[in-house]
Amino acid sequence: MFTARLDEVKGKLIDFLFPPRCVGCGSEGSFVCAFCESSLPRLAGPACPTCSRPLARNGDCPHCRAWRPETDGIRSPFAFDGVIRQSIYQFKYGHFKELAAPLGRLLAGYLERESLGAEVLVPVPLHSSRLRERGYNQSALLAVELGKRSGLPVAGDSLVRLRPTKPQVKTAGAAERQRNLAGAFGCRDRSLAGKRVLLVDDVCTTGATLSACAIALREAGASLVWGLALAREA
Repeated sequence: MFTARLDEVKGKLIDFLFPPRCVGCGSEGSFVCAFCESSLPRLAGPACPTCSRPLARNGDCPHCRAWRPETDGIRSPFAFDGVIRQSIYQFKYGHFKELAAPLGRLLAGYLERESLGAEVLVPVPLHSSRLRERGYNQSALLAVELGKRSGLPVAGDSLVRLRPTKPQVKTAGAAERQRNLAGAFGCRDRSLAGKRVLLVDDVCTTGATLSACAIALREAGASLVWGLALAREA
């Protein structure tokens, strides 16, 4: 109790001495101000129910016709653009871990509106070498914040990355991304057998990462695997 109170006081003192500034406009008060939050690039209009890619019109998704991810579905509240792109970049590469709270809140608000019937949250893991280099897993931090707000438990160590892979941003296309991640994940947690799992990630590009994770979770007995990414590339 005393330690928690001390941490609260220290947090308020830090905010007083170094007030948070908005990632988008630089205004003081919060890491994502109300104005910038209202202008975030939300995904709207027709979208593929399987991969969540925006569609020009209602109908079949050309991407899923060419390759269908192994998840039961993928959902994202935002397009990977503008302030949300800046925020994720700072969160992921700028060691700006404080962004986990506001970004997790945005993700929780979306999940509250779009209930996916999940029983447990599982973050997309980093390989141990990447984790040592970065110091934290941004997807795990998002999952923890989402768990606090949704009440869902987080199985943070259930899914593991078995081998290092080339960063997805450095792969040439969807086919190479799939090859890059084939067999890259494993799940040794049998407690997920029969569970409805929600995979949590920061960005979804082609769905290859979430798909590879879903394969490992299904092999461990998960009954349903949805993917939830904060942002989606069109």
